Amino acid sequence: MSRIAATFDALKAKGRKGLVPYMMAGDPHADSTVDIMLALAKGGADVIELGVPFSDPMAEGPVIQKACERALVKGIGLSHVLAAVRSFRAHDAGTPIVLMGYANSFERYDQRHGEGTFVADARAAGVDGVLVVDYPPEECEAFAGQLRAAGLDPIFLLAPTSTEQRMRDVARVARGYVYCVSLMGVTGAGHLDVAAVVQMLPRIRAHVQIPLAVGFGIRDAATASAVAQVADAVVIGSRLVQLLAVESRDNVAQVAGAFIAEIRAALDATEGGNEARAGASTGAPRT
Repeated sequence: MSRIAATFDALKAKGRKGLVPYMMAGDPHADSTVDIMLALAKGGADVIELGVPFSDPMAEGPVIQKACERALVKGIGLSHVLAAVRSFRAHDAGTPIVLMGYANSFERYDQRHGEGTFVADARAAGVDGVLVVDYPPEECEAFAGQLRAAGLDPIFLLAPTSTEQRMRDVARVARGYVYCVSLMGVTGAGHLDVAAVVQMLPRIRAHVQIPLAVGFGIRDAATASAVAQVADAVVIGSRLVQLLAVESRDNVAQVAGAFIAEIRAALDATEGGNEARAGASTGAPRT
């Protein structure tokens, strides 16, 4: 069982919802990535999505586009991202790490280092899953198979416009969780419609049996709590990246941890009744 699957199983057993923060590797400071990752984990992150800088991030809004640009100016590439995961693993062996990026970054890595090298190096570094934004499931069966064979989870996106066939295709190849885009548009949009999410998720659950994590447009504790009522996990990225962009090197990790701890506390408060019932039925203390 992958670390991601084990994490979601443990959350379900406790009646809790997952919290998945997204951050851009190498941003806002080239040497702050590992410190921020550790702060996110300490603050209550269940899974960390680590962005791989890319020059043309088509699914991203202005906040993450600028984060990509800042990281690229600093020379951050996929090799640096894997090095950050290795360093993180020296301190944290349990929190799952998902790399989120675009096909060009992963394909070029193999072109430079040898066919299949990325998957092998990602596994050795301690990566748990890979989400390639511009890889539709029907076009990356081989890559998804390589990931699964190495014990890594191939993670895919589904959107409000996804067809029933696309949902079946994702269900066939995805592992870990499915990232459900909450709205039309790019990351960082501010018009989240929780009612639309409520309508979307049952359609997806009719085909997808693994956990559903909802992202895009989740900016604060209130929206995270609302989405958590119907999703297995919430993903929060643009708002976190935006907060960190203005922080000094000395403060950036503390700010990241405090923000995620606030979201985690809100989710736990919402889930309190479920957690109490789960603890009473198993004899386990609330954590």
